[in-house]
Amino acid sequence: MGWNMGDIVLPGLRPNPKQMEFFTAEERYVAYGGARGGGKSFAMRRKFVLLAMKYRNLKLLLLRRTFAELEGNHIIPLQSELQGIAKYNSEKRMFIFTTGSMIKLGYCDSDKDVYQYMGQEYDVIGFEEATNFTEYQMEFIKTCNRTVRTDFKPRIYYTCNPGGVGHEYIKRLFIDRNYKNGEEPSEYRFIKATVYDNYVLMQRNPEYIRTLESLPEHLRRAFLNGDWDVVEGQFFSEFSREIHVVDPFPIPLAWKRFRSMDWGYNDPCAVYWHAVAPDRHIYTYREIYQNQTLAQDMARLIIQETGKDIISYTVASPDMWQKRGTKDVMGGECIAETFGKMKVPLIKADNDRKIGWQRMRENMAIAPDGKPYWQIFSNCHNLIRTLPVLFYDQHDHEDVSGNCEEHAEESCRYALMSRPSPAREKPTAERAAYQYNPLSPPQKRKESGFFNL
Repeated sequence: MGWNMGDIVLPGLRPNPKQMEFFTAEERYVAYGGARGGGKSFAMRRKFVLLAMKYRNLKLLLLRRTFAELEGNHIIPLQSELQGIAKYNSEKRMFIFTTGSMIKLGYCDSDKDVYQYMGQEYDVIGFEEATNFTEYQMEFIKTCNRTVRTDFKPRIYYTCNPGGVGHEYIKRLFIDRNYKNGEEPSEYRFIKATVYDNYVLMQRNPEYIRTLESLPEHLRRAFLNGDWDVVEGQFFSEFSREIHVVDPFPIPLAWKRFRSMDWGYNDPCAVYWHAVAPDRHIYTYREIYQNQTLAQDMARLIIQETGKDIISYTVASPDMWQKRGTKDVMGGECIAETFGKMKVPLIKADNDRKIGWQRMRENMAIAPDGKPYWQIFSNCHNLIRTLPVLFYDQHDHEDVSGNCEEHAEESCRYALMSRPSPAREKPTAERAAYQYNPLSPPQKRKESGFFNL
């Protein structure tokens, strides 16, 4: 049994549509997978073989984290699949094709193993189960992806699942699409594939699907659905991008608005704008997230971003009331005073961390109307980026690890602590019946009795 792709004929079953999409992708960086059972290893092997057969004298490097994984997932299967197609050099772990192209198989067990690839050049590099590699390993080996050819542009392919030491790196590039200087967004493509796309596995091993479907919720979301917002040791496993993140919409004038801030200079200063709907749902709708900004400049920026919004109050981190420097024996002006002079008055936040984190959990819960009490506009990129990758402290599971980037969450913790707990809210009949219609006239919203919240 075989299948063809253009002039190339390969043995084995025909790939599924998601695998075919991967085979035809030509972007500089392509990631495939996202869930267990999506046929990732097969797709990576076939992609490499197709390239080696299509182009002459192509140099390809296929990597797994350990040699045992490399041997079981690629060396042994390729020896069987490429009989009569390519010759295998066991000493060099290399398949050589009649086109002159070669596939080198390697591993990178520890960070120091990257140096065996120093100075080498590969037209194509593949990281199989990429989230098992460290960011350092992937960035170092990425420097080997270069060529002097004019008929082929260098490419790197990744197959991956949520979790592992490289989770945040892969998620940033392919899921969050949060790029740094020098990273061109158009060069990155993610092809999501789950077990439901793998028709061969579904036909031959339906028990595997039932196994995934019976997992605890957080594991089921990661392994079955390919949810990148679920990771091992996650502090807020309640968070789901699908239900907690919403597209921006015009906020009615009648809704109460307030701000929150976690101050930082060398660390990011995280400022968020929040709106309270008549049904007590809270929407976080705008953010500032930047460092190296003086207090007076940050105050000006907050005023500028606020525009015509009527802000009821701004709750801020208690450390802003500490005296920083000494003009005289009584001490210098604190940061909160600077903001006050700049027409951004502040209220000192309740900084009880454990109660605050619990308040956030309560607001992530689903209200009787089927929506979370707290939802986030999709333009709050840094909050959405960091919230799912907060980990609990190894010595205190009721608190967030001090190694996490938690500035956005600190700001929102202050915000939610300044509001009543939804667990103690007793909705009135009017609130229960309230349904927001962005097209409804403002006067009708005001007549509803919820103008002052």
